[in-house]
Formats: sequence, C-alpha cells, structure tokens
Amino acid sequence: MIRHIKAWRITIQITVATLLLLGNFATATEQKRLKVGVAGSAPFVINNGDELHGISIEIWESVASDNNLQYDYYPHRSVDIDKAIDSVDKGEIDLLIGPISITSKRLKIQGVNFTQPYFFAKAGVLLHKDPPTLFDRVKVFFGKAVLSSVVVLISVIFTVGTLIWLAERRRNEDNFPREWASGIANGAWFALVTLTTVGYGDKAPITRTGRLITSTWMVISLIAVSSLTAGLASALTLFLSGASENPIHHPEDLKQRRVAVVKGSSGSEIAEDADVILVVAETLDDAVQLVLNNDAAAFIFDRPALRYYLKNHPDLPLKIAPFTLAEETYGFAFKTGSHLNTPMDVSILELQRSGAVETLTTSLLTKDQPTD
Repeated sequence: MIRHIKAWRITIQITVATLLLLGNFATATEQKRLKVGVAGSAPFVINNGDELHGISIEIWESVASDNNLQYDYYPHRSVDIDKAIDSVDKGEIDLLIGPISITSKRLKIQGVNFTQPYFFAKAGVLLHKDPPTLFDRVKVFFGKAVLSSVVVLISVIFTVGTLIWLAERRRNEDNFPREWASGIANGAWFALVTLTTVGYGDKAPITRTGRLITSTWMVISLIAVSSLTAGLASALTLFLSGASENPIHHPEDLKQRRVAVVKGSSGSEIAEDADVILVVAETLDDAVQLVLNNDAAAFIFDRPALRYYLKNHPDLPLKIAPFTLAEETYGFAFKTGSHLNTPMDVSILELQRSGAVETLTTSLLTKDQPTD
C-alpha cells in the first residue's frame, strides 16, 4: 500500500513538473516575439496600406525564416532614421530594419549595434534638368516673406503718418496741413524718415500727443527695420546662392549652393561636412519639391532611392548627377548584446552569396529606369 502511495506521489510530481516546464516554454516562446521597427523609403521599404514589401523587408523576412523568429512590424511614420534608431537605443523596439546607413556617428551610440551590411549603396545628388533662369532667381524677392514684410511696413508707416497728422493738424499746419490727403502724406513721409533714422528735420511734431506717438514709433521702428532686413537678407541669400549659372558636374560645384537633405538621413551628415547651404526637409517629397521650385540647387539622398523615385515619376524634369558623394552600407540595427547578432549575420552573408539580394535589387531598380 505504501509503495502504491509513493508511486502515485512520484507520478503526480512528474506530471506537475512537466506542466510547469511546458508552461515556462510557452511563456518563453511568447516572449521571443520581436518588435521590429520599420523605417526608410522605397524601394527598401514600400508601404501599401496593410502590406509591407521592398528590398529590406524581403531580406529581413528571409533572415527571420532562417532563424525561426516570430515578430510584429512597427512602422515609423517619419523617415527620420536617427529618430528610429533612438527607439532601439531606448528599448522601445528590438530591431530596426530598412535602408539604415551604418555611419561613424551611429556606430558611436553605445546601446545600438548593426548587422553585417546587406546592401552597398552610394549617396546620390538629384538635380534639375534645366538650370534656373534669371527670373527664377529674381522671383525670390517676390516671395511671401518679403512681400508680407513690405506690405506690413507700408501699412504701419501710413498708420503712424495718419496718427501724427491727427495729433498735429490743428497746431502744426505748416508741417501737417489740415487737408487729409497732403496731411497724411506728410505724416507718412515723417514716419519713413524716422524709420530710416535719416532725420532731415524738415518736419517735426510740436504737440505732446504727436511727440508721444513719435517716441513710440522710434522704438517700434527698430523692430520693424530688423524684420524687414531679415526678410531681404534671406531673399538676397537665395538670390546669390543661385546666381551662378555653372552646371553641377562635380562635387565641388555644390559649394555655396543651397542643398536639400531629409532630416535625420545619412545625406544630412554628408552635407554637414561639405561647404553648402543646408536646407532641411521633413520628407523625400518635400526635398524633391525644393529642387523643382529652384529653392535648392540639389538634393542629397541615397542613390537607389532617387533612382526608384525617378522610375515612378518619369515626367519630372529631374536627373541624377553623374557623380556620387560617398559609399554607404545598409544594415539592420539592434540592441547591443542581442543574441540575434551572429544568426542574422550568417543569414545575410548566405543571401548575398546566393545572389538573392542582387536579383531583388535589379528587379526593383532597373526595369524601365530612366537614364541618369
């Protein structure tokens, strides 16, 4: 009887231990489901509603399949790669995939590591096919910022001139006649002379109200002149930066030109090291629009992405420069110390040796590709 009881106890203990092990295994399996962030632009990341595809997506899915990895995608709305990498550093995601350039600046982030490069690219330069005309350069003086500053300033001058005339017209008719047209005109002239600090002295207020208005205007005019000067200086910078009609054939031709970059992209790092006037855009489309509007002479971005963009927008009067600025390597970013490091590297190398990456890239970039 005692032996039977002991046997039952052993059986129950083994059953309980087995159930606990199975429970722990299930929990561990569930915890291994990775949070995979997705960032970047086509052709590496193409988001068609609920479906993600592209070079980076297909490579990652091959790597995940090789290593039996379970995961969920977490697409980043912004194309700011630096911001997405920061999510890895903070532990918000386990892995970041996309056209993630492995730069020296990013390698210095202690909490983030990168896989073996899965793609080797170059930084390209997008240009307008036709150089800007004289009208394109002059029209910056008729931009919203400049025109609004001029309109506001003229309105303020006539407002001050009217107030001066109302205060002075009865006791100072020689300088500000009672007749409204000539009186306001003289008042506006006085406001303009005061604004520019020329101080002809041909007209001056004599009433307390007139002097109070004048004193107030003297202080306000300091701000008004600063605002107008800033607007004109910005327009003049735009004009001078595009004053050269020399075409861009070499990297040196970009010097002192307005060059667009996407915020947080590797192109922004390249441009920061060059002698250019940086124009930061939030998205790729915004940067392209800057070139189309001649608000920027060029746009620095990943050459494969530029080629894909032109492939899908063949009617745009844009081209890719016949030179490149830097070599780039793309890898996946993950938290430093992750056990995924070696398995992912092995899978990526096998994909490269099999020619899968080259085949995928060729199918997306070369079909119906316009000449650079």
